[in-house]
Amino acid sequence: MHPAPSVILFTTLSGLGFGLLAFLGLGSPGVTGWVAFVFYAIAYALAVGGLLASTFHLGRPERAFKAFSQWRTSWLSREGICAVTALLVMGLYAIGAIFLETHWPVLGVIGAGLSLGTVFTTSMIYTQLKTIPRWHMPLTPVMFLSFALAGGALLAGQERLAVWFLLAAAVVQLAYWWQGDRAFATSGTTMSSATGLGTEGGTVRAFEPPHTGSNYLLREFVHVVGRRHAQKLRAIALILGFAVPVLFLVLPVESSLVKHLMAAFAVVSHMAGIAVSRWLFFAQAEHVVGLYYGKR
Repeated sequence: MHPAPSVILFTTLSGLGFGLLAFLGLGSPGVTGWVAFVFYAIAYALAVGGLLASTFHLGRPERAFKAFSQWRTSWLSREGICAVTALLVMGLYAIGAIFLETHWPVLGVIGAGLSLGTVFTTSMIYTQLKTIPRWHMPLTPVMFLSFALAGGALLAGQERLAVWFLLAAAVVQLAYWWQGDRAFATSGTTMSSATGLGTEGGTVRAFEPPHTGSNYLLREFVHVVGRRHAQKLRAIALILGFAVPVLFLVLPVESSLVKHLMAAFAVVSHMAGIAVSRWLFFAQAEHVVGLYYGKR
């Protein structure tokens, strides 16, 4: 698929924001007062900023509110409801931490669950699509949640947890790529099934392109990434997203200032790596409609 900057920003920023909110809801860190205000400001800026970025990919952004009414059948609607509820619950929890310097554990746990639930519902928007085999597998929500937990722990300053979550997320990312590269071939979808002609009359081949020029389907769903180019981007995503942050976190440092600077660099590096990973997530999504055009 052709990667839109809005969905890359959305999946990158919102995952980090809701991941941080989940840790704050669990009391890690158990900050109060102005320190808590800074943490919650960062979390809400990322979460809300990511959600707002997603609306730019809509044909009619002013109608986004209508998505909330389809919660029975639409993961997009469930995501919207879960996100708003999580932000409201964590907003109440933040008020207690910032202005009353107290924590309400039950409310925090509920908010943390809703925050991770939002990330899960986001992942299911893509996982449900049978027409994109690379997304239609259990590792997709696992990857989204592992990234949110790793980024959330990193932003929350939970260095020991962040190292383990980053390593786990890197393993999940590698497993996702390994299985994703085989997903289209093992899905059983072919030119015969794409055209509905079946296999009884022999092998189906494209006689000529369906169109003399480009169209919406080709522009949005038939984006091909060269194998060599993809491998380089995967290496960049792994190095920036996981290896560099882990290195910054485990290096022994005496100075408190240097330690905080390295933690900040780890966050920036992680965000850059996740953005590259998200670009690949969309760019390498082989939609089965490409078979109809002889592009797979």
